[in-house]
Amino acid sequence: MLGIVLRLAAASCFALMAAMVKLGAELGIHPVELVFWRFALSLPPTLLWIALGPGLGAIRTRRPRAHLWRAAVGLASMFTAFSAIILLPLAEATTINFAAPLFATILSIFILSEKVGAHRWAAITVGLIGILVVTRPDATTLPVEGLAVGIAAAFCVAFAQVTIRQISRTETAEAIVFWFALSAVIVVGMAMPFVGSAHTRYEWAILALTGLFGGLAQLFVTASLKTAPVAITAPFDYTQLIWAVGLGWLLFGYIPPAATWIGAAIVIASGLYTLYREQKARRR
Repeated sequence: MLGIVLRLAAASCFALMAAMVKLGAELGIHPVELVFWRFALSLPPTLLWIALGPGLGAIRTRRPRAHLWRAAVGLASMFTAFSAIILLPLAEATTINFAAPLFATILSIFILSEKVGAHRWAAITVGLIGILVVTRPDATTLPVEGLAVGIAAAFCVAFAQVTIRQISRTETAEAIVFWFALSAVIVVGMAMPFVGSAHTRYEWAILALTGLFGGLAQLFVTASLKTAPVAITAPFDYTQLIWAVGLGWLLFGYIPPAATWIGAAIVIASGLYTLYREQKARRR
């Protein structure tokens, strides 16, 4: 039960972070700043959480290059995901991002040498059809660049997921979270002198909440993995869409059309079936 509660909390925090990113962009805050403060403000509480939990020894690593690669892939996914949130309504950006597990299944064939059967290929095909329904290629209501970035973001997130699965064979979850956050602060921080600017108190509040919600979401996901199996907790990630729709209406006055709901249902169903088949394959 605790694992489910933690996963629900993570989904809400991810949605709240996305809403803060979109609000910040509308206020003129540069995307690089949003990414930087997302990590800079969440790094101290992450360190504290590790220190009070398993201890700082958990972040020791003998694979610094693997963490650098994970950071590069993670930053690519973060920048594209933030860009999609800025360019698209929250509901559509969230739904398209749900395609990440489908792309991850495809990537796992080449990176992790996993075998994917006919059932999962069918689920992937259905999921991609769902994305087509959401993007509505015959309509002009959504910006083409936003849709392109959204699909790129889902692919980058999938790449990050597969990379994490790869290095988690030897590294702790705490080490993966910490070194990614630290690398992001250092790398993105190099660009801050060129894009950083003065902010009002309200803008600083938006940046602070971006870091807070992003950090909490990551911690909740990590904690959920320690208290319950992925097969039980992962399906609750899709509740993020409920938050995205609510926040989109409350903050931006946007209500998704029927196509988004239909496409989201298709993508979520295919994602859940893919998860089910993966867990079944691992038990064999």
